[in-house]
Amino acid sequence: MVLPHNTRSTDPNTLANTLDFVTKRTKLDYELSFERKVLEGTVEHELKCIGDGEEAVSAEVWLDSSWVEVSKVVMDGEVLGKLDETKEVKESEGKEGREAGEGEGEKNDSVEKGWKLEDRTGPYGSRLRILLGRRLEKEEVVNVKIHFQTTSKCTALGWMDPEQTSNKQHAYMYSQCQAIHCRSLFPCQDTPAVKSTYHSIIRSPLPVVVSGLSLSTKSLGVGLIEYEFEQKVAIPSYLYAIASGDITSARIGPRSAVWTSPDQLERCTKELDGDTEKFIEAAEKLIFPYEWETYNVLVLPPSFPYGGMENPNMTFATPTIISGDKSNIDVIAHELAHSWSGNLVTNANWEHFWLNEGWTTYLERRIIGAIHGDEMFHFSAIIGWKSLNESIKQFGPDHEFTKLVPNLHDGGDPDDAFSSVPYEKGFNLLYYLETLVGREKWDKFIPHYFETFRYKSLTTPTFLSTLTAFFQPDPTATKALSMINWPSWLSSPGLPPISPSFNASLATPCYLLAEKWSSLLPLPPTVQPSTSDDLVSATRFSPSPADVETWSTGQIIVFLEKVSDFPDPLTPPLVNLMDGTYRFSESGNAEVLSRFYTVALLAKDMEVYEKVEEFLGTVGRMKFVRPLYSLLNKADRARAVRTYIKYRGWYHPICRESVRRELGLE
Repeated sequence: MVLPHNTRSTDPNTLANTLDFVTKRTKLDYELSFERKVLEGTVEHELKCIGDGEEAVSAEVWLDSSWVEVSKVVMDGEVLGKLDETKEVKESEGKEGREAGEGEGEKNDSVEKGWKLEDRTGPYGSRLRILLGRRLEKEEVVNVKIHFQTTSKCTALGWMDPEQTSNKQHAYMYSQCQAIHCRSLFPCQDTPAVKSTYHSIIRSPLPVVVSGLSLSTKSLGVGLIEYEFEQKVAIPSYLYAIASGDITSARIGPRSAVWTSPDQLERCTKELDGDTEKFIEAAEKLIFPYEWETYNVLVLPPSFPYGGMENPNMTFATPTIISGDKSNIDVIAHELAHSWSGNLVTNANWEHFWLNEGWTTYLERRIIGAIHGDEMFHFSAIIGWKSLNESIKQFGPDHEFTKLVPNLHDGGDPDDAFSSVPYEKGFNLLYYLETLVGREKWDKFIPHYFETFRYKSLTTPTFLSTLTAFFQPDPTATKALSMINWPSWLSSPGLPPISPSFNASLATPCYLLAEKWSSLLPLPPTVQPSTSDDLVSATRFSPSPADVETWSTGQIIVFLEKVSDFPDPLTPPLVNLMDGTYRFSESGNAEVLSRFYTVALLAKDMEVYEKVEEFLGTVGRMKFVRPLYSLLNKADRARAVRTYIKYRGWYHPICRESVRRELGLE
């Protein structure tokens, strides 16, 4: 299926002609300016012609570009002229072009040569159209070198002033290219369907890390250091990443290191030391050996919009995973699992995002189960099921984005579809498949799937055909799979057609305590309890710190999420009693704080509004920020808008835009 804005790609969210050319190698050479907040340099793409037949556009290369300044384009060493922007440039290839410019059976070698940035096409940016001057034959290679500079509208980069960092000593910059933001760094084929190796030479006054292996570091003697990196495994553009700032590193395993600011290094090292290698070894037993040589973690400043980003060799992680008790480091298990699911085997476009995230969530839970016991697999799945219900509630049960394979062919932004749906609905499909065929058989399919599609990108139909073919020799498994209502799983909105059954042994105490709190509602109109003594007389339930003192963070989360699901929310006095008893607002764990603030905002407890406002100025992780702004907006819109205006310059552009839309601001 193709769109009017691009008839030469099967990815609805790219302007590149990926049916005609694919990038094989990418070379970058650029400099960071913290003063000007720009990257400036060159990107060189080695592209192979794959177009064939009447409709092929093999005399042009189309690249994605968004808010990037292009000053020069060089093709195979020849500087190309910039075409007149007021002049309509006729498509120089394809059936129409040949009929207009060629004799029968002749190749048109006199088509126009040059380059042009076209007008913007919604969130997809501006197509950089490079006319090559002749049609290329299939398998022929062309090198295109582009001189570029990022702008203040770049959506991939977060620039931070020194006071926004933890030690407040130096400026900081980091990138986030998923889903379609690499095109705002440099022109490229910004689609997960195309994979390229990367070689980067970068100059910066501060240390640099990139999603690749370090080759060299040298001082240039002018306040700049030159860094050289290589990514030998071909990756899609969304996995290219860079960060630069006052960062240093320490070992946390035989093939792993943590990078962060010097003042946070000891804390981060203590949190991650030892566990990372356990995660790697568990994943290797489940799939096959780790491909990428090293697995490192960069703990970013708190404005990072995601829990983690699986950039190869250098996972970018939110500081909210550093809680002091290792309770949140399962994020690392998730990002590590991406080393197979997503980074090696990739969704071909963002409609099939579940192939990245559903598989990764499944692998994460298998890793956790292997290390901590299978009951933890189920406990994590229970938390995920709640998250799925919340996402569907937020979108609405009939919304397109609650489908496992949503339609993104309407010109929309893939970021708008971001939620727990591809993660948790995808996980539940894979878990359902496991239960149908049995774990022993399923565990043989896992390495087969990842080996079959190693270094490749695929869509859901390809996954289904591979699944069917693998189990075809097994009549029992084939019969079980034949009973699946695939349209209901893949194309229907809302919850999955099959409700899962999980081991609730770790969750049951959380549910029981929540039931005790629910017994306080509805309260008699004359009773407004504020102490345990009042509660004894009113309900015969007296909360105590002992209720939760032996619980894990996960159990506290399940309890609070159950409370937030009450048909009638707690009253402000009950919220105050809960906090006075369990001290949730004093937690240093963002997972706990965000859930408690959810309960308080649902109760419209005005005493908590200021704390919520402060919290929103300390975290930029969208998992927390978006829901809390939504609830604060319903409770006190003026405060929500005021808070956003106060902190919007601190948020990453992706988070900033998401909250702006959530609040309905221009």
